[in-house]
Amino acid sequence: VQLVESGGGLVQPGGSLRLSCAASGFTFSSDGISWYRQAPGKQRELVAEITSGSMTNYVDSVKGRFTISRDNAKNTVYLQMNNLTPEDTGVYYCKGWNPWRLQDYWGQGTQVTVSS
Repeated sequence: VQLVESGGGLVQPGGSLRLSCAASGFTFSSDGISWYRQAPGKQRELVAEITSGSMTNYVDSVKGRFTISRDNAKNTVYLQMNNLTPEDTGVYYCKGWNPWRLQDYWGQGTQVTVSS
């Protein structure tokens, strides 16, 4: 089982990034996928999630700016992030989850830094 995040980097305030979470080793289409982020000195927080049926949910602070989507043919979930602010800085992780499975699967994270 593997989840690999990519697409992070340094961007100026107001800029955009698209994160990818590529999955392998499990039935991707049956899993929900969540994006979390962890800022320095803070707890990891849920940012957005998409169910196996493509229902989506966002934390209030990113609504209207972030869009989560999935491509089951590519076993990949995307997080399009627009109008980024310094408060969006952190390590972004994706997680695979399934209510019929006790174990969640985590990726290693990708760093997003929003700074001028």
